[in-house]
Amino acid sequence: MNKFLLFFILFFTPFFALCQCDGRYQDEIFTSVNTINDVNYSDIFSDNEHKMDIYIPDGDTATNRPLIIFIHGGSFYGGDKSQIDCQDFCRTFAKKGYVTASVNYRLVSFINIASFLTNHDEQYEAVLKATSDVKAAIRYFRKDVANGNNYGIDPNSIFVGGSSAGGVTAIHLAYIDNVSDLPTTPLDIQAVVNNLGGLEGDAGNLGFSSQVNGVISFAGGINTLNWLDSNDEPLFSAQGTADQTVNYNCGPGLGQATVLTLCGTGEMHPQADAVGVINKSLIFQGEGHGWCSAGNISPLFTEAMDSTASFLYPLLPCNNISSITNIVSEKKLIKIVDLLGRETNIIHNVPLFHIYNDGSVEKRIHLSY
Repeated sequence: MNKFLLFFILFFTPFFALCQCDGRYQDEIFTSVNTINDVNYSDIFSDNEHKMDIYIPDGDTATNRPLIIFIHGGSFYGGDKSQIDCQDFCRTFAKKGYVTASVNYRLVSFINIASFLTNHDEQYEAVLKATSDVKAAIRYFRKDVANGNNYGIDPNSIFVGGSSAGGVTAIHLAYIDNVSDLPTTPLDIQAVVNNLGGLEGDAGNLGFSSQVNGVISFAGGINTLNWLDSNDEPLFSAQGTADQTVNYNCGPGLGQATVLTLCGTGEMHPQADAVGVINKSLIFQGEGHGWCSAGNISPLFTEAMDSTASFLYPLLPCNNISSITNIVSEKKLIKIVDLLGRETNIIHNVPLFHIYNDGSVEKRIHLSY
Protein backbone atom coordinates (compact mmCIF):
# COMPACT_ATOMS: atom_id res chain seq x y z
CA MET A 1 0.00 0.00 0.00
CA ASN A 2 1.17 3.55 -0.78
CA LYS A 3 2.80 4.91 2.40
CA PHE A 4 1.33 8.37 1.98
CA LEU A 5 -2.15 6.87 1.59
CA LEU A 6 -1.68 4.84 4.76
CA PHE A 7 -0.53 7.97 6.62
CA PHE A 8 -3.60 9.84 5.34
CA ILE A 9 -5.94 7.10 6.50
CA LEU A 10 -4.39 6.75 9.94
CA PHE A 11 -4.18 10.39 10.89
CA PHE A 12 -7.05 12.09 9.07
CA THR A 13 -9.86 9.54 9.38
CA PRO A 14 -10.85 10.71 12.91
CA PHE A 15 -11.05 14.32 11.68
CA PHE A 16 -13.26 13.48 8.72
CA ALA A 17 -15.46 11.25 10.88
CA LEU A 18 -16.05 14.11 13.31
CA CYS A 19 -16.94 16.46 10.46
CA GLN A 20 -19.23 13.95 8.82
CA CYS A 21 -21.24 13.30 11.99
CA ASP A 22 -21.45 17.03 12.62
CA GLY A 23 -21.72 16.63 16.38
CA ARG A 24 -24.77 14.38 16.22
CA TYR A 25 -25.67 11.02 17.84
CA GLN A 26 -23.68 11.24 21.08
CA ASP A 27 -25.23 14.09 23.05
CA GLU A 28 -28.77 15.45 23.13
CA ILE A 29 -28.66 18.29 20.59
CA PHE A 30 -32.44 18.74 20.20
CA THR A 31 -34.69 19.95 22.99
CA SER A 32 -37.96 18.44 21.81
CA VAL A 33 -39.29 15.51 19.82
CA ASN A 34 -42.24 15.05 17.47
CA THR A 35 -44.13 11.80 17.94
CA ILE A 36 -46.25 10.15 15.26
CA ASN A 37 -48.51 7.73 17.10
CA ASP A 38 -50.16 4.49 15.99
CA VAL A 39 -48.56 4.05 12.57
CA ASN A 40 -49.64 0.70 11.10
CA TYR A 41 -46.47 -0.96 9.81
CA SER A 42 -47.97 -4.10 8.25
CA ASP A 43 -49.63 -4.33 4.86
CA ILE A 44 -51.20 -7.64 5.94
CA PHE A 45 -52.54 -6.93 9.44
CA SER A 46 -54.41 -3.86 10.63
CA ASP A 47 -54.62 -4.05 14.42
CA ASN A 48 -53.01 -2.67 17.53
CA GLU A 49 -50.39 -5.46 17.55
CA HIS A 50 -48.95 -4.06 14.31
CA LYS A 51 -48.74 -0.40 15.27
CA MET A 52 -45.74 1.70 16.24
CA ASP A 53 -44.97 5.17 17.54
CA ILE A 54 -42.27 7.06 15.62
CA TYR A 55 -40.10 9.71 17.30
CA ILE A 56 -38.35 12.39 15.23
CA PRO A 57 -36.14 15.24 16.51
CA ASP A 58 -38.14 18.46 16.35
CA GLY A 59 -36.80 20.93 13.81
CA ASP A 60 -34.25 18.56 12.33
CA THR A 61 -33.68 18.86 8.58
CA ALA A 62 -31.36 15.87 8.12
CA THR A 63 -32.60 13.26 5.67
CA ASN A 64 -30.19 10.37 6.26
CA ARG A 65 -30.56 9.65 9.96
CA PRO A 66 -29.90 6.30 11.62
CA LEU A 67 -32.98 4.47 12.88
CA ILE A 68 -33.43 2.49 16.10
CA ILE A 69 -36.46 0.24 16.49
CA PHE A 70 -37.12 -0.47 20.18
CA ILE A 71 -39.22 -3.45 21.36
CA HIS A 72 -41.13 -3.55 24.64
CA GLY A 73 -40.91 -6.32 27.23
CA GLY A 74 -43.66 -8.29 28.92
CA SER A 75 -42.75 -12.00 28.72
CA PHE A 76 -44.45 -12.27 25.29
CA TYR A 77 -47.91 -12.06 26.83
CA GLY A 78 -47.98 -8.46 28.06
CA GLY A 79 -46.62 -5.00 27.48
CA ASP A 80 -47.13 -2.20 24.98
CA LYS A 81 -45.18 0.32 22.90
CA SER A 82 -46.20 3.10 25.29
CA GLN A 83 -44.30 1.66 28.28
CA ILE A 84 -42.13 4.21 30.04
CA ASP A 85 -38.83 2.55 29.10
CA CYS A 86 -39.81 2.58 25.42
CA GLN A 87 -40.83 6.23 25.55
CA ASP A 88 -37.71 7.30 27.46
CA PHE A 89 -35.37 5.35 25.19
CA CYS A 90 -36.97 6.65 21.99
CA ARG A 91 -37.15 10.28 23.13
CA THR A 92 -33.56 10.26 24.38
CA PHE A 93 -32.13 8.94 21.13
CA ALA A 94 -34.35 11.18 19.01
CA LYS A 95 -32.89 14.15 20.89
CA LYS A 96 -29.46 12.88 19.86
CA GLY A 97 -30.53 13.02 16.19
CA TYR A 98 -31.76 9.49 15.59
CA VAL A 99 -35.18 8.53 14.31
CA THR A 100 -36.66 5.96 16.71
CA ALA A 101 -39.72 3.77 16.78
CA SER A 102 -41.42 1.82 19.56
CA VAL A 103 -43.29 -1.17 18.14
CA ASN A 104 -46.06 -3.48 19.20
CA TYR A 105 -46.10 -7.12 18.13
CA ARG A 106 -48.27 -10.21 18.49
CA LEU A 107 -48.64 -11.46 22.05
CA VAL A 108 -49.87 -14.70 23.56
CA SER A 109 -53.54 -14.29 24.43
CA PHE A 110 -54.55 -14.19 28.08
CA ILE A 111 -56.50 -17.46 27.89
CA ASN A 112 -53.43 -19.28 26.50
CA ILE A 113 -50.82 -18.07 29.00
CA ALA A 114 -50.83 -21.26 31.09
CA SER A 115 -50.31 -23.42 28.00
CA PHE A 116 -47.63 -21.06 26.70
CA LEU A 117 -45.64 -21.31 29.93
CA THR A 118 -45.52 -25.11 29.80
CA ASN A 119 -45.03 -25.86 26.07
CA HIS A 120 -41.76 -25.18 24.28
CA ASP A 121 -43.33 -25.19 20.82
CA GLU A 122 -45.68 -22.37 21.85
CA GLN A 123 -42.76 -20.45 23.33
CA TYR A 124 -40.77 -20.75 20.11
CA GLU A 125 -43.85 -19.69 18.16
CA ALA A 126 -44.35 -16.59 20.30
CA VAL A 127 -40.74 -15.48 19.79
CA LEU A 128 -40.88 -16.21 16.06
CA LYS A 129 -44.12 -14.25 15.66
CA ALA A 130 -42.51 -11.32 17.44
CA THR A 131 -39.42 -11.45 15.20
CA SER A 132 -41.70 -11.76 12.16
CA ASP A 133 -43.58 -8.62 13.13
CA VAL A 134 -40.50 -6.53 13.88
CA LYS A 135 -38.93 -7.60 10.59
CA ALA A 136 -42.03 -6.26 8.86
CA ALA A 137 -41.51 -2.96 10.72
CA ILE A 138 -37.91 -2.81 9.50
CA ARG A 139 -39.08 -3.47 5.95
CA TYR A 140 -41.77 -0.77 6.37
CA PHE A 141 -39.06 1.85 6.76
CA ARG A 142 -37.04 0.62 3.79
CA LYS A 143 -40.25 0.53 1.74
CA ASP A 144 -40.91 4.10 2.81
CA VAL A 145 -37.41 5.14 1.70
CA ALA A 146 -38.23 3.78 -1.76
CA ASN A 147 -41.42 5.86 -1.74
CA GLY A 148 -40.15 9.27 -0.73
CA ASN A 149 -38.39 8.67 2.62
CA ASN A 150 -40.97 10.49 4.72
CA TYR A 151 -39.02 9.86 7.94
CA GLY A 152 -35.61 10.90 6.65
CA ILE A 153 -33.70 7.75 7.56
CA ASP A 154 -30.60 6.06 6.21
CA PRO A 155 -31.70 2.55 5.13
CA ASN A 156 -28.12 1.35 5.64
CA SER A 157 -28.11 2.31 9.30
CA ILE A 158 -30.93 0.50 11.09
CA PHE A 159 -30.53 -0.89 14.60
CA VAL A 160 -32.93 -3.01 16.63
CA GLY A 161 -33.16 -3.32 20.39
CA GLY A 162 -35.42 -3.82 23.34
CA SER A 163 -35.76 -4.63 27.00
CA SER A 164 -36.46 -8.07 28.49
CA ALA A 165 -38.66 -9.92 25.97
CA GLY A 166 -37.93 -7.06 23.57
CA GLY A 167 -34.21 -7.74 23.91
CA VAL A 168 -34.86 -11.45 23.35
CA THR A 169 -36.79 -10.58 20.19
CA ALA A 170 -34.07 -8.29 18.86
CA ILE A 171 -31.38 -10.92 19.45
CA HIS A 172 -33.26 -13.73 17.75
CA LEU A 173 -34.34 -11.50 14.87
CA ALA A 174 -30.69 -10.80 14.07
CA TYR A 175 -28.95 -14.05 14.96
CA ILE A 176 -31.21 -16.81 13.63
CA ASP A 177 -29.84 -16.76 10.11
CA ASN A 178 -31.43 -19.84 8.57
CA VAL A 179 -34.44 -22.06 9.18
CA SER A 180 -31.94 -24.91 9.51
CA ASP A 181 -30.60 -23.26 12.69
CA LEU A 182 -33.80 -24.30 14.44
CA PRO A 183 -34.32 -27.78 15.93
CA THR A 184 -36.44 -30.56 14.46
CA THR A 185 -36.34 -32.75 17.60
CA PRO A 186 -37.85 -33.28 20.08
CA LEU A 187 -40.10 -30.60 18.52
CA ASP A 188 -40.08 -29.63 14.85
CA ILE A 189 -39.57 -25.88 15.21
CA GLN A 190 -38.56 -25.61 11.57
CA ALA A 191 -42.14 -26.56 10.72
CA VAL A 192 -43.41 -23.89 13.12
CA VAL A 193 -41.42 -21.14 11.43
CA ASN A 194 -42.32 -22.39 7.95
CA ASN A 195 -46.00 -22.15 8.91
CA LEU A 196 -45.33 -18.49 9.72
CA GLY A 197 -43.92 -17.82 6.27
CA GLY A 198 -40.29 -18.64 7.00
CA LEU A 199 -37.86 -16.42 8.88
CA GLU A 200 -39.11 -13.30 7.10
CA GLY A 201 -42.56 -14.05 8.48
CA ASP A 202 -46.11 -13.30 7.49
CA ALA A 203 -46.52 -9.63 8.46
CA GLY A 204 -45.86 -8.15 5.05
CA ASN A 205 -43.79 -5.51 3.25
CA LEU A 206 -42.02 -8.31 1.38
CA GLY A 207 -39.46 -7.39 -1.23
CA PHE A 208 -37.46 -5.21 1.16
CA SER A 209 -34.61 -6.21 3.45
CA SER A 210 -35.07 -6.85 7.15
CA GLN A 211 -31.33 -6.78 7.85
CA VAL A 212 -30.07 -4.69 10.75
CA ASN A 213 -26.71 -3.11 11.51
CA GLY A 214 -26.57 -3.88 15.21
CA VAL A 215 -28.45 -5.21 18.23
CA ILE A 216 -29.21 -3.57 21.59
CA SER A 217 -30.29 -5.81 24.46
CA PHE A 218 -31.38 -4.57 27.86
CA ALA A 219 -31.69 -7.75 29.98
CA GLY A 220 -32.27 -9.99 26.98
CA GLY A 221 -30.78 -13.36 26.05
CA ILE A 222 -30.39 -15.98 23.37
CA ASN A 223 -31.69 -19.54 23.32
CA THR A 224 -28.70 -21.14 21.57
CA LEU A 225 -25.26 -19.56 21.91
CA ASN A 226 -23.83 -20.86 18.63
CA TRP A 227 -26.44 -18.87 16.71
CA LEU A 228 -23.93 -16.08 17.30
CA ASP A 229 -21.38 -16.57 14.52
CA SER A 230 -18.63 -14.65 12.76
CA ASN A 231 -20.99 -13.11 10.19
CA ASP A 232 -23.28 -11.55 12.76
CA GLU A 233 -24.10 -7.97 13.62
CA PRO A 234 -22.52 -6.02 16.49
CA LEU A 235 -24.06 -6.59 19.92
CA PHE A 236 -24.48 -4.29 22.90
CA SER A 237 -26.10 -5.67 26.02
CA ALA A 238 -26.67 -4.52 29.60
CA GLN A 239 -27.77 -6.80 32.40
CA GLY A 240 -27.64 -7.42 36.13
CA THR A 241 -25.72 -10.43 37.41
CA ALA A 242 -28.61 -11.45 39.71
CA ASP A 243 -31.17 -11.48 36.89
CA GLN A 244 -33.25 -14.66 37.05
CA THR A 245 -36.04 -13.59 34.69
CA VAL A 246 -33.57 -13.73 31.83
CA ASN A 247 -30.63 -15.54 33.34
CA TYR A 248 -27.37 -13.56 33.30
CA ASN A 249 -25.60 -16.81 32.41
CA CYS A 250 -27.88 -19.59 31.14
CA GLY A 251 -31.11 -20.82 32.67
CA PRO A 252 -34.82 -21.26 32.03
CA GLY A 253 -36.73 -18.11 31.15
CA LEU A 254 -38.75 -16.49 33.94
CA GLY A 255 -36.89 -18.80 36.32
CA GLN A 256 -39.40 -21.54 35.51
CA ALA A 257 -38.19 -25.02 34.57
CA THR A 258 -40.88 -25.38 31.89
CA VAL A 259 -39.63 -22.36 29.92
CA LEU A 260 -36.94 -22.47 27.24
CA THR A 261 -33.35 -21.71 28.23
CA LEU A 262 -32.04 -18.21 27.70
CA CYS A 263 -28.38 -17.26 27.94
CA GLY A 264 -27.74 -13.67 28.93
CA THR A 265 -24.87 -11.23 28.89
CA GLY A 266 -22.51 -13.44 30.89
CA GLU A 267 -22.50 -16.08 28.13
CA MET A 268 -23.33 -14.14 24.98
CA HIS A 269 -20.30 -11.88 25.07
CA PRO A 270 -17.66 -14.59 25.51
CA GLN A 271 -19.29 -16.27 22.50
CA ALA A 272 -19.22 -13.00 20.56
CA ASP A 273 -15.53 -12.59 21.42
CA ALA A 274 -14.80 -16.16 20.34
CA VAL A 275 -16.30 -15.68 16.88
CA GLY A 276 -15.11 -12.10 16.35
CA VAL A 277 -18.42 -10.23 16.62
CA ILE A 278 -18.03 -6.58 17.67
CA ASN A 279 -19.56 -6.35 21.11
CA LYS A 280 -19.74 -4.46 24.37
CA SER A 281 -21.40 -5.37 27.65
CA LEU A 282 -22.49 -3.28 30.60
CA ILE A 283 -22.74 -5.37 33.77
CA PHE A 284 -24.62 -4.34 36.89
CA GLN A 285 -23.24 -6.37 39.78
CA GLY A 286 -25.91 -7.85 42.06
CA GLU A 287 -28.81 -6.30 40.14
CA GLY A 288 -31.92 -8.18 39.10
CA HIS A 289 -34.28 -7.62 36.21
CA GLY A 290 -36.40 -4.63 37.17
CA TRP A 291 -34.04 -1.83 36.09
CA CYS A 292 -34.59 -2.55 32.40
CA SER A 293 -38.27 -1.54 32.45
CA ALA A 294 -37.99 1.42 34.82
CA GLY A 295 -37.02 4.05 32.25
CA ASN A 296 -35.21 7.23 33.23
CA ILE A 297 -36.30 6.88 36.86
CA SER A 298 -33.52 4.28 37.11
CA PRO A 299 -29.93 5.55 36.91
CA LEU A 300 -28.98 2.12 35.58
CA PHE A 301 -31.32 2.62 32.62
CA THR A 302 -29.82 6.01 31.80
CA GLU A 303 -26.33 4.54 32.13
CA ALA A 304 -27.31 1.78 29.72
CA MET A 305 -28.56 4.37 27.22
CA ASP A 306 -25.32 6.35 27.49
CA SER A 307 -23.30 3.18 26.90
CA THR A 308 -25.53 2.28 23.96
CA ALA A 309 -24.88 5.67 22.36
CA SER A 310 -21.12 5.24 22.80
CA PHE A 311 -21.29 1.75 21.30
CA LEU A 312 -23.33 2.77 18.27
CA TYR A 313 -21.39 5.92 17.45
CA PRO A 314 -18.36 4.26 15.78
CA LEU A 315 -20.71 2.00 13.81
CA LEU A 316 -22.55 4.85 12.08
CA PRO A 317 -21.87 5.50 8.40
CA CYS A 318 -20.62 9.00 9.19
CA ASN A 319 -17.77 7.35 11.11
CA ASN A 320 -17.25 4.35 8.88
CA ILE A 321 -14.51 4.31 6.25
CA SER A 322 -14.66 0.72 5.16
CA SER A 323 -12.48 0.71 2.05
CA ILE A 324 -10.06 2.88 0.14
CA THR A 325 -10.20 1.26 -3.28
CA ASN A 326 -12.88 -0.19 -5.49
CA ILE A 327 -10.80 -3.20 -6.43
CA VAL A 328 -12.95 -6.32 -6.58
CA SER A 329 -11.10 -9.49 -5.66
CA GLU A 330 -10.95 -12.29 -3.11
CA LYS A 331 -9.79 -10.36 -0.05
CA LYS A 332 -7.30 -11.81 2.38
CA LEU A 333 -6.19 -10.10 5.56
CA ILE A 334 -2.50 -9.17 5.41
CA LYS A 335 -2.09 -7.47 8.75
CA ILE A 336 -3.69 -5.31 11.44
CA VAL A 337 -2.12 -1.97 12.36
CA ASP A 338 -2.80 0.60 15.06
CA LEU A 339 -3.10 4.39 14.67
CA LEU A 340 0.69 4.71 14.43
CA GLY A 341 0.92 2.15 11.66
CA ARG A 342 2.42 -0.50 13.94
CA GLU A 343 1.43 -4.11 13.27
CA THR A 344 -0.62 -5.54 16.13
CA ASN A 345 -3.07 -8.21 17.20
CA ILE A 346 -6.68 -7.37 18.08
CA ILE A 347 -6.86 -4.83 20.92
CA HIS A 348 -10.22 -3.93 22.45
CA ASN A 349 -11.69 -0.42 22.55
CA VAL A 350 -9.22 1.28 20.17
CA PRO A 351 -9.41 1.93 16.40
CA LEU A 352 -7.52 -0.64 14.36
CA PHE A 353 -7.05 -0.90 10.61
CA HIS A 354 -7.34 -4.24 8.81
CA ILE A 355 -5.25 -4.21 5.64
CA TYR A 356 -6.13 -6.64 2.84
CA ASN A 357 -4.28 -8.00 -0.17
CA ASP A 358 -6.53 -6.08 -2.60
CA GLY A 359 -5.39 -2.74 -1.17
CA SER A 360 -8.54 -2.12 0.85
CA VAL A 361 -8.53 -1.03 4.47
CA GLU A 362 -11.28 -1.54 7.03
CA LYS A 363 -11.45 0.53 10.19
CA ARG A 364 -12.72 -1.57 13.09
CA ILE A 365 -13.19 -1.17 16.82
CA HIS A 366 -13.50 -4.35 18.88
CA LEU A 367 -15.45 -3.28 21.93
CA SER A 368 -15.81 -5.05 25.25
CA TYR A 369 -15.57 -4.38 28.94
